[in-house]
Amino acid sequence: MMSDRHKTSVFQDVIETVERFSLEDREILLDILKKRLVEQRRLQLVREIAEVRQDYKEGKIQFGTVDDFLAALDEEL
Repeated sequence: MMSDRHKTSVFQDVIETVERFSLEDREILLDILKKRLVEQRRLQLVREIAEVRQDYKEGKIQFGTVDDFLAALDEEL
């Protein structure tokens, strides 16, 4: 596992490398990174939705009002 100091050093190295790129190349890199981040967030959301659907199928999810929720918490205590 990388230490925070090492992570900072690697991150700084990346920034310095990118700063040596032409402006156009930096814009292209930024566009690529944004698109990849959007895709990663989309995939994460798809996984989370699949998990919730599975939990629902297994009966692990209950629907109700806030009052129902608070009453269930009181029962557990």
